Amino acid sequence: MREIGAHVSIAGGIDQAVVRAKELGCNSLQLFSGSPRIWAKVDLAAHDTDKYYSEREKRGVKSVFTHASYLVNLASDNPNLVAKSARTIKYDLQFDALVKGSGVIVHLGSHQGRGWAAVKEQVVEQLRAILADAPQEATLLIENSAGQNGKLCSDLAEIKWLLEQVDSPQLGWCFDTCHGFAAGYDLGAEVTAAEAVHARNQRAETAAAAISRLELWPQLKCIHVNDSRGDFGSGIDKHANLGEGKILRADWEYFLNLAEVKKLPLILEVPGFAGTGPDQENVEILKELVGERGASSENGGAAK
Repeated sequence: MREIGAHVSIAGGIDQAVVRAKELGCNSLQLFSGSPRIWAKVDLAAHDTDKYYSEREKRGVKSVFTHASYLVNLASDNPNLVAKSARTIKYDLQFDALVKGSGVIVHLGSHQGRGWAAVKEQVVEQLRAILADAPQEATLLIENSAGQNGKLCSDLAEIKWLLEQVDSPQLGWCFDTCHGFAAGYDLGAEVTAAEAVHARNQRAETAAAAISRLELWPQLKCIHVNDSRGDFGSGIDKHANLGEGKILRADWEYFLNLAEVKKLPLILEVPGFAGTGPDQENVEILKELVGERGASSENGGAAK
């Protein structure tokens, strides 16, 4: 079976995240170690790992990913913000080890208008220092961005460069489909998006072609499966439910069923049809797209 998961809440304890994921029909999941909008963290010892491990084994949940705080910016020109960012990532790496996770997924931040060249060495220095203090079993995964507001890694070549410079088996990356589409990487076999001709960030190659050219498949550990409310190449990071955004169904089916992608966990971060986050309907649509038991074609999801 494919690994299909969703971002779920840890309200009531990390064991409840496992319960919620299974109730949605998932065998993998993503969570926050705490609130993603504040710096404060609870003591790691406060997490009831006995209940968590029991639920995980009982319910057959495979990969568990931790998403880092939204406040992180390793490219900031504010030393205090960089220090706080490094501390919170280090905490999440310890949390990842605690829950026997598959990696901490992080947005590296924004160059704040200064450009990639001005910040890349600083980011490398911070990543090396963070991983030097991390548990050996923990992994950090860089997530691609849509490119809005100077966010790093909308260009997959930036991820390639960081991976090469840091050169650590504990560093990999995560591809977000919404972010990739908004950054100008079409998910299909060729660039087919209707808006491609006018795309602000139009690229001459598809996501799969770029990943292959940059030899990034071996270090790709997770796919965030999100439709896009923003147009192709728009640079807008707005997730949509599967079938309600701008990504074509044929492109979903092509990308999600590539041999390289079939090996990877697929994690939903969609708003949900009721607006409460990833739901069973999105899970069923995703299962249908990858050829597993899913929603009927009458559902309307992913019908583009």
